[in-house]
Amino acid sequence: MNSTTLINELTDRTTNHLNRAQQLLDLDTETLNYKSNAESWSVLECIEHLNRYGDFYLPELKDRIQNAQHTGDGEFKSGWLGNYFANSMLPKEKGGQMKTFKSMNPVGSKLSKETLHKFIRQQQETLVLLEAANNVCLTKTKTGISITNLIKLRLGDTFRVVIYHNGRHLLQAERVLAVLPTV
Repeated sequence: MNSTTLINELTDRTTNHLNRAQQLLDLDTETLNYKSNAESWSVLECIEHLNRYGDFYLPELKDRIQNAQHTGDGEFKSGWLGNYFANSMLPKEKGGQMKTFKSMNPVGSKLSKETLHKFIRQQQETLVLLEAANNVCLTKTKTGISITNLIKLRLGDTFRVVIYHNGRHLLQAERVLAVLPTV
């Protein structure tokens, strides 16, 4: 795959995520914290989950881009594990639930619109990192992952995992809004 094509696609997705998050700011805090049951996540819990992953991945991506030893060569080849992780993160229309790590589970958190503001800042930072990634090799530059320090993914795959994961949980947040009780 052409690296520029991948970065453009991921930039489009991130811009879409940013716009969707900005629209959520129009809702009141009560609506953003609505849960259909005790085990489900509210809109803000969906976003807080993403913020927690962003807290790990954005510094990791920034560090790896700044210290990359391989310049961009125009092509990106996904690794088998990175491709698997990325594809498993793509939003599903129905179902596709995954278990989350306890440290990444925001259930029961006291959340405000600051959660959305942080996510918006993270999306803006992601756009800057995607732009910077145009100058490095997306295949040869490796990043750590949040679940273990034993596995490294290709930079392009890590971007895909993070950005697809954001889309997955934004869709989940929109599903919460779709089942709000009418007054």
